[in-house]
Amino acid sequence: MADYPAKLQEFLDDFAFISSREERVDFLITLADEFQPVPQSVASKPYDEANRVIGCESEAFVWAIDRSDGSVDFFFDVLNPQGLSAMAMSAILDQSCSGAPLEQVAAIDGEVVFTFFGRDISMGKGRGLTEIINAVVYQARRRLPQS
Repeated sequence: MADYPAKLQEFLDDFAFISSREERVDFLITLADEFQPVPQSVASKPYDEANRVIGCESEAFVWAIDRSDGSVDFFFDVLNPQGLSAMAMSAILDQSCSGAPLEQVAAIDGEVVFTFFGRDISMGKGRGLTEIINAVVYQARRRLPQS
């Protein structure tokens, strides 16, 4: 098991106990309800295309703002109001990666999508959610010292 941010590991542990598709959907809807779009102090529409998550059908965007302690605050927006999965994934990443050690954020594997959403997720949705993770991981990795 990779050394993930503590809050992300908590989410993964919580999902490990979910035994039914219905429970999984309910939990993800609850997380989607916690989604907070990027504040205007960080970005306003129309968003810079450099922040767009390529491959996400829900039109997701990701921003990374450096903190003075060397960590990062992540911000997200999902333009498709029906993009509940993208909103849930964004809420998970916001809550678990903002302020976390960059080495731990950089270690996140796209496979966590399947822990949260199940193996029966559609290929398109799975790709989009993985690309949201990849955008966060990219921002963390580019801030790490080069070895």
